[in-house]
Amino acid sequence: MVDAMGTPAKPALASSSPGAVARQVERSRAGIRVTASDLVAAEVPVAFAFNGEPFVVMMATPEDIADFALGFALSEGIVATADELRVAGVQTHLEGIAVALEIPPARAEALLLRRRNLQGRSGCGVCGSESIEAVLRTPPPLPEGGRDFAAEALATAMRALAQRQPLNTMTGAIHAAGWADADGRLLLVREDVGRHNALDKLIGAMQHAGIDPATGFAVVTSRASYEMAMKAAQARIALLAAISAPTALAIALADSAGLTVAGFVRGDDHVIYTHPWRLRQAQVTPSHGDAGRSDTP
Repeated sequence: MVDAMGTPAKPALASSSPGAVARQVERSRAGIRVTASDLVAAEVPVAFAFNGEPFVVMMATPEDIADFALGFALSEGIVATADELRVAGVQTHLEGIAVALEIPPARAEALLLRRRNLQGRSGCGVCGSESIEAVLRTPPPLPEGGRDFAAEALATAMRALAQRQPLNTMTGAIHAAGWADADGRLLLVREDVGRHNALDKLIGAMQHAGIDPATGFAVVTSRASYEMAMKAAQARIALLAAISAPTALAIALADSAGLTVAGFVRGDDHVIYTHPWRLRQAQVTPSHGDAGRSDTP
């Protein structure tokens, strides 16, 4: 379906979707400008306070807040297990969302020592860290061995992820992170304006659903930055597949942590940067007409 200017029409926004906001815009195409209604991504400050102490403010999509809080606490190493975190309250204000979280006293004391600034950027996995050492922390290495996956599962999961992003379809401004089983079947998807937030929300959703990270892999619609690799490894996810490239620092962390990183996962193609043993390549059988043929002149 297209509008009067031939632009693909966006679906109507459901009243239960706080992640997108209607906005009147002036749309110009081929020198013709018309007034139209558009949907834009909602982005609000989400403040996390642990045991009454403000910790960080993240710019995020105002959805799946409980998943976000748990995933952030786990991927940042604030708690080790889901049962160490309790959401004491969520308050929605005109300015944003305040989330009160409770953790064991020993965890709270350790958190105070990290000396983080309150305000962060959109989904910043290292926001507010006051030293190089705090930024470049390395998660415990993943266990050697374990499950491997068919390379075809990456393509299956990434194709499915492209069809499971309602907020991005509405706004064109949203990242997604998905969890797939060993066959590439997409079991969970979370969306957010920040790529790190989307992964945190996915990690939290996995914990709430009781999913074992050893049973599948994560796919993301972004690059694999250092923060993304760190969060995946901290959550004990062994395979992170990204539609774009990883950074050099992400590769270094993944290499030391035992994390397999695959980038440029597009169609049937991908590039494996670390621990390639975790992905089994398909055996290509030549067609009958190609048998015995050589490309060498």
